Amino acid sequence: MVATTTHQDTAPDWAAIVIVILSVTAFAVAQGLTFPLISLVLEAKGVAGSLIGLNAAAYAAGAIVSVLTIDQLTARVRGSRLIVAALFGCSISLAAFAMTDCLPIWFIARFAVGFCASLISILSGAWLNTATPNRIRGRISGFYGAGMCAGFAAGPLIIPLLGTTNGSAFALVSGYIASIGLACAVFNGGTRTVPERAPAGALLRFIGAAPILVLTELAFGFADIAAISGMAVYFVRVGHSEAFAAYAITVLSLPTAFAQPVVGWLLDKTSRAGVTISCGLLGAVAFLIIPFLQSEAAILIVFAAIGIATFALSTCALTILGERFDGGMLIAGTASFSLAYSIGSAMGSTGTGFLLDWISPNAVPTSVGLGLLAFTILVLFKRP
Repeated sequence: MVATTTHQDTAPDWAAIVIVILSVTAFAVAQGLTFPLISLVLEAKGVAGSLIGLNAAAYAAGAIVSVLTIDQLTARVRGSRLIVAALFGCSISLAAFAMTDCLPIWFIARFAVGFCASLISILSGAWLNTATPNRIRGRISGFYGAGMCAGFAAGPLIIPLLGTTNGSAFALVSGYIASIGLACAVFNGGTRTVPERAPAGALLRFIGAAPILVLTELAFGFADIAAISGMAVYFVRVGHSEAFAAYAITVLSLPTAFAQPVVGWLLDKTSRAGVTISCGLLGAVAFLIIPFLQSEAAILIVFAAIGIATFALSTCALTILGERFDGGMLIAGTASFSLAYSIGSAMGSTGTGFLLDWISPNAVPTSVGLGLLAFTILVLFKRP
């Protein structure tokens, strides 16, 4: 049965909260590095924008497979152990990027990163809500989002430091994620809660019960990957340097990390639906004005606003999920979020790739802005 729940104000499971924030930060470092770095490396090699987009879509394909198999996986392996295994899977896949330039292997490794990262996202989001009482759910979700954003910021920051001409950036992040996997394995012994098993058929039940929450995550995935992947190539093609494109991705993420606890406080103290609508509108307007800006400083300021607004959509969805659902439906909810994010990211990566090749670079921010505007209008009339 799908029903709205009320959670008891029990004490937070801080060991579990530490695990999920560490793991999601590591996953974000991997994603924040690979999306712009792979796009820039392939662009430098003369690979077509459409093929760059398809390579990014391999990540989304891996994520979708993890969603479709999450119930079987959680039936066989405890969720806390799956998180550790997924961290090591990400580490091994990133090492493959460092060891070879073979494009087919890069597609396979990109698929594997997507599969493992999606497992981390599904299980950590559900575990966070299980370990957190409702009275502080928005704020804890905000710190969870801050850790994720800090990871997104740290990933591309490595690019100008280590460059794009060798695999040292991939190797460094691979070692970092492996160390986080070891740390999470140690913290597992002190937890009081675990991610619950996903019940069979719950994914479709959740989508039917909370379609606006699923759509919110899809909008986030669409805008997020368009900003991380498509906008990196957009900046290069309109005349900016590779270093500026990499710094722009960091600027997209770093202020967002500091802003998410504030978003979480607003979610606890004001209307959660109202915060969702406001963030969607801000992100839409920011994308739409990017092509009209000439100053690099102004572009970076607006790009920071894009990061804050679009990522807040995910924080909103996660908080409302924990307010309304519990038990196995939390896994179903975060799995549906991962599926929606994957579909949205595939739309964002492939769509921006084809727009770059067939229309013009300016079509990228314009199309994303219009998409977010349409989403905001829908949510305004169909509040979560």
